[in-house]
Parts: sequence; structure tokens; C-alpha cells
Amino acid sequence: MNTHVYFWILPILVIGSFDALAAPKREQKLKTQEEVPMEILIMKAVKEGRDSVEVGKEKKIRFQLLTDSYRFPIEMSEEEWKKRLTPEQYYILRQRGTERAFTGALYKNQQKGSYFSAATGQPLFSSSTKYDSGSGWPSFWEPIDPDAVRYRVDFDLGYPRVEVVDSLSGSHLGHVFGDGPSPTGLRYCINSAALIFVPEGGAPPTQLKHGK
Repeated sequence: MNTHVYFWILPILVIGSFDALAAPKREQKLKTQEEVPMEILIMKAVKEGRDSVEVGKEKKIRFQLLTDSYRFPIEMSEEEWKKRLTPEQYYILRQRGTERAFTGALYKNQQKGSYFSAATGQPLFSSSTKYDSGSGWPSFWEPIDPDAVRYRVDFDLGYPRVEVVDSLSGSHLGHVFGDGPSPTGLRYCINSAALIFVPEGGAPPTQLKHGK
């Protein structure tokens, strides 16, 4: 090969090799950015003073976050809640408890209908988004309305999880995880005792009006 030609080709080959090596790194960086855990996204949003963040895969869900300034429309004393709820409901909804896996009344429910908050009666989930996650709790991939629930990060088990609460009263419903099916990629893992199921065509439960 002509020496002059060799000196022209060598830099091109070297540059091409660096580009080939850099491409997977760029793709990996983009993939990493897309897969930032929702717990981190929420904590970052709260730190920056934002009250919402979009989470999900093909379909994004707007997470309305609990901030220090947010006030729940329905406020009652714990004694009033105890009178309205069963002991199990009170434990789950007001004391942020968790029912044992595979024991909830609605875990295997496959009827068409809607799931309402046992605390306030507002609609939360539709049977059309319910699926068997194998987790032992009723699971959904999307709420009926993004504004029906609010979110915060808790460290009750020593690591961050995203808690889901009733947006009207702050009552605990369960948690949401990023291992659900398409299109959102989300798994709302909700306690049966926090829900009231109404079959399709049935009358919805009476909704509380600002604590009355």
C-alpha cells in the first residue's frame, strides 16, 4: 500500500472505532435516563419544589405529589374515622397497615365494575385495568383519574417505596411499583380493605362531603 494512502486511512479507522465504541455508551446513557426509578424521580421533584411528576412507560401517568402545603379536602378526627370504618379498614386506611397477601376479599375478583375508596367513596380504579400480578393483592396498571390518588415516598421498610393515598382524605391505599404491564408499566398494589367494589351498573357508594 502507498505510504501516503496508509497515513490518510489510519486516522479514519481510528476515529471510526472510537465512534463504534461510543455509540453503545450513548445508548446505555439514554436507557439509564429512561429507567430512573420512580422513587428517585419523586424525591427529586419534591426537592425541587414541584408538586407533580410524570411516570410510566408507553403511557405516562401524572403523579400528584403530597407536599407540605397540600391540605386534604376531607378532614376528620381519628375518633370519627373509627366510627365510620370497620377495625380492619381503620387499620389499613388510617394506620397505614397492610393486609396479609392472598387473603383480601377482592384479590381474585374478576367481575366487571369499579373500585371505590372505602374511606371517601370516590372512584379509584376500573376492572378494565385490574390484572393478576401474583403479588397477593389486587393490582391495577392505572387509576381511573390521576387526581383520585396522591403519592409520597416512604421508608417504612428501610428502603424507598411509593405510597398511594386517597386524594380526598389522605387515607392509605397501598403502594405503586414500576414492574407492571404495558402501557404504563405500573403496578398499583392496593389493599382489598381499602376498596369498595361496585359491579357494572350498580349504585356507587355514598361519597363523603368534606368530612360530613
